[in-house]
Amino acid sequence: MLEIKNLDKRFGAIHVTKDVSLRLKAGERRVILGPNGAGKTTLFNQLVGELTPDKGQVILNAQDITALDVPARARAGLSRSYQKNSLFDGLTCRENLGLAAACKTGAVGSIFRDAMRNKEVRAIVEETAELVHLTPYLDRRVSEISYGIRRQLEVGVALATKPLVVLMDEPTSGIGPEMSHAFHSMINDLPRDLTLLIIEHDMDLAFDVADSITVLNYGEVVFDGTPEAARGSTLLR
Repeated sequence: MLEIKNLDKRFGAIHVTKDVSLRLKAGERRVILGPNGAGKTTLFNQLVGELTPDKGQVILNAQDITALDVPARARAGLSRSYQKNSLFDGLTCRENLGLAAACKTGAVGSIFRDAMRNKEVRAIVEETAELVHLTPYLDRRVSEISYGIRRQLEVGVALATKPLVVLMDEPTSGIGPEMSHAFHSMINDLPRDLTLLIIEHDMDLAFDVADSITVLNYGEVVFDGTPEAARGSTLLR
């Protein structure tokens, strides 16, 4: 479903990703672990098209998307949630989800609220809100909801584009243990045909949701295997 071939990126003398290769099968849930500065977010930026790799390829659903820009990759089925919230605070949760759904369906016109009258957009919003446990908050403005609920909405916005693959950059960053547990449940409840690539610092979540684990260090893949093998690795001690 998603294949990363020999991605390499330098910033001057700093080698941020070094010949990174990964392959995710359809429906796989892979967690990327590694210390700060390991190149995890830089890798995500290359996958979604925010950064151009110095060399290598990104293949999505058998299509080479390396040369595509961010919107084109999103239309091809690659979506992302960010480590820091990138939501519209003045809009409701419903409207944030609706904007993502409208972009996917092509329902966005000169007046955004017209898109919310679109039956397909409304259906996607309701379905997505249920997936990320946001139904009670749909008509609350983002500025009025807690940080933890915002993190759920970030994931919801990514899902509302109906992607093939979702990249999640530390979805539990900055939230407490109780909300972190809710995230475990939410991610485990997502449809199994959805392919997930997750950067995570929460080891409990990593081992709870992952089918496979990759460890990056100084831009290189130093481990790639099952959670069981990762538990026994000295790299995670």
